[in-house]
This record gives sequence, C-alpha cells and structure tokens, in this order.
Amino acid sequence: MPHSLRPVFSLLIAATLAVCGGSASARESLGLYGTWGAFRDPVVPRCYAIAIAEPSALRRDYQPYVAVGTWPRRGARNQLHFRLSRKMAQNPRISLSIGGKRYALIGGGGDAWPRDENDNAAIIAAMRSATKMSVSAQGAQGGRFGNSWPLAGAASAMDAALIGCAQLR
Repeated sequence: MPHSLRPVFSLLIAATLAVCGGSASARESLGLYGTWGAFRDPVVPRCYAIAIAEPSALRRDYQPYVAVGTWPRRGARNQLHFRLSRKMAQNPRISLSIGGKRYALIGGGGDAWPRDENDNAAIIAAMRSATKMSVSAQGAQGGRFGNSWPLAGAASAMDAALIGCAQLR
C-alpha cells in the first residue's frame, strides 16, 4: 500500500470498527475508493460503503462517519446512516446539504437517517454526482454543529458494496 494511503486506510478501519464493533475478522475489504471504503460481512450477511467525516479541531463526542449498507436477507439496499460528531438535542433539527439541495433528516443521540425511502433514494443519487455533503444539527449542549464528507469515490464504493452482496443470501 502506498505510504500516502496508509492514514486514509487506518481511518477507514477505525470507522469500520465503530460501525460494526468488535473484531473485523469476518469482514472482507472490497476496495478503497478515495476516502471511501467498501466491505462485506458474509456472516450477517451485509455489505457497506463507509467514510469518516473530514477532520475538525472542534470537540467531538463520537467519531463521525457515513455508511451506506445493504442487507440481502432483509431486501434492504443502499440504506444511508450518519454517525455525527456530537450528541444532539432532544427533537433536533438535522439538515443535510448536498448538490445544492437540503434534506431534513431524522435521528437522535449521535445518529441520523433520511426521513423515508424517497429521501434515501434522492440522497444516494445526489451522492453519485456531488463533490461534498454536510450535515448540521442542534447539539445537546446548545449551538449547531456540523460534519462534512468529500464524495470522491463514494459512487464506486457504493457500487462495490452492492456487487459484493449480489450473491449473498
């Protein structure tokens, strides 16, 4: 692995462990695409594309990441999940900005999701052509905070995850 990719790969592994918890022994890497990685877990079975948020010097309660998961047995494909960097206020107003559009998200604690399948599909489509996306929310201690993700490689990682799960049942 080129030296320049080692920090990115290390961050993806850390994000993968944050998403999945415990040992990564059952998970298989499907590839690294820019700052995005794709993984398959045949034990569950599931596949997902994942990226950590851009670095920040601001306080963080959690390591923020975004994951796009597929669970063949559940018939679920391209399900979007955000882990944000801070605990959110009760009934937070969560907003995603991508490709010149804004989407309201739902969630609590440190997690956020699209409101419904239509928004999920629209966001996934926007991720394929936009260069960056940002989520902002009201923090539990007041004030708004945000996390951003570059999208270079996101489409390839999402495709790799879909293909990686195409034959898992």
